[in-house]
Amino acid sequence: MPVVEGTAMWASIKTPNTTFTPEYQITLIVDDNVASDFSSRGHRVKDTDDGRAIIIKRKVARKDGTPNNVPKLIDANKEPLDVAVGNGSKVRVQYREWETSNNFGDFKGLDLQAVQVIDLVEYTGADGNELDSLDDGDEL
Repeated sequence: MPVVEGTAMWASIKTPNTTFTPEYQITLIVDDNVASDFSSRGHRVKDTDDGRAIIIKRKVARKDGTPNNVPKLIDANKEPLDVAVGNGSKVRVQYREWETSNNFGDFKGLDLQAVQVIDLVEYTGADGNELDSLDDGDEL
């Protein structure tokens, strides 16, 4: 299967993004040549403040409700990882291209198979540790 290299943004690889339809996903910042290649094959390329990006995703469940496999997450030595991949991580993403047609038109997409982390920026989340306690006399 094909592999594309880039910088990870908004990665939800082991835990799905549930904002809308639950899905595993990664927004991948790629160079202009790679972006042009994906665009020429009919895939959406998004212009962001960080560069040109492609979005690779996999729904948590199929239409019939059966679960899809969770994408693999491995390190540079192909050892399994169990971390949240943060923005700015250098990664290689294995994907499968798909296309379908129905009453609403023709569609193409990129199915997330696996992510290999080359240089990890671990996501720490908003846990409140950056906040200081205030004494009674402290002002905001």
